[in-house]
Amino acid sequence: MTKVAMDSSEIASGTMRCDLAQARADFPILRTHVNGHPLAYLDNAATTQKPDAVIDAEADFYRNANANVHRGVHALSQRATDAYEAARHKVRSFINAHADAEIIFARGTTEAINLVAQGFAEPRLAAGDEVIVSAMEHHSNIVPWQMACRRTGAVLRVVPVDDAGEFDLDAYAELLNARTRLVAVTHLSNALGTITPVRRIIDLAHARGVPVLVDGAQAVSHLPIDVRALDCDFYAFSAHKLYGPTGIGVLYGKTEHLQAMTPCQGGGDMIRSVSFDATEYNELPYRLEAGTPHIAGVVGLGAALDYVSAIGIDRIAAHESELLHYATRQVTGIPGLRIVGTAAEKAGILSFTLAGIHPHDIGTMLDDCGIAIRAGHHCAMPLMQRLGVDGTARASFALYNTHDDVDRLVAGIRRVCATLRS
Repeated sequence: MTKVAMDSSEIASGTMRCDLAQARADFPILRTHVNGHPLAYLDNAATTQKPDAVIDAEADFYRNANANVHRGVHALSQRATDAYEAARHKVRSFINAHADAEIIFARGTTEAINLVAQGFAEPRLAAGDEVIVSAMEHHSNIVPWQMACRRTGAVLRVVPVDDAGEFDLDAYAELLNARTRLVAVTHLSNALGTITPVRRIIDLAHARGVPVLVDGAQAVSHLPIDVRALDCDFYAFSAHKLYGPTGIGVLYGKTEHLQAMTPCQGGGDMIRSVSFDATEYNELPYRLEAGTPHIAGVVGLGAALDYVSAIGIDRIAAHESELLHYATRQVTGIPGLRIVGTAAEKAGILSFTLAGIHPHDIGTMLDDCGIAIRAGHHCAMPLMQRLGVDGTARASFALYNTHDDVDRLVAGIRRVCATLRS
């Protein structure tokens, strides 16, 4: 189940399904054939496909506004700067940040988390201090904290998950103590689809004066995000999981935290003045954005936010929830199939195993039928170990997926079983 319930009148009328069927035509790659079959793209947790609006926005930038930002007085530079800063404002609005200066552009979620680990956490960590993560984190929300702990002598603590893949709030509350310096937790598990109780996690941490970073790489395309309502201290996400370009992402941070951060990279726009004796850093957000940014990617991100906002993230989430329920019903009863991740609060990810069949073999045979899924540990090896599997096959849904995609997936799984168990 998902937190966003589908409106029964929309299901009955079919209005939403019709609208999203029309939206499917906005994604040119979905007209591709793979191995002689129409593409059924169910690898959206890895990256989403891009609508014409995003592709055109990037191409238009290069054709009509290509110049570096912030540094030129000529017309093209001003045009590029205006487009770049307009996209920052769109991000601020999309996640309801307080100010544009709280939006830092990075290469993606991974770099955003590393910026916080190195520039915010490390200067505040000492031997014996503790950082808390959960057992369901992506490697990108584990490794930066391991590195910070190794350099400072701090200790990494891990919140367990249960067999359903749910965050253990009671264990988390016990882990919080006077040595806890930061909590870093996923909003939505990329491997299981579990939606974590982030508001409760944040409240418990703040009661002890502990800041919280939320990895929103998966959640941002499935759930409405309001950073002020969550009261998180940092929120990180990537454009490419939100129908936008690769190589660009966002770090949101409360102003007081961003101002206190030590810049991890030097050069370019992050300076106000430089001499051989000292450097004065620029104001936010530029002091944390060293070098020439991925300007076209930022413009593409802005176009992606416009696209998603026009459809409505609530409606997208409801559509994905209905697909997840449908897929779950359809695969239930397939001999030897185990759904991995059965949390009560879950978004559009169906991870599964087939007894006696390696996930890579499942993925390869489905690809023969034009069905794209992900197979492996999903950059969540500690979670796989906790759940007793080497990896899973993962189908993940997006706004352009349909019942036909699910039916083809189910037929493909049955073909895998019949072929590899014969």
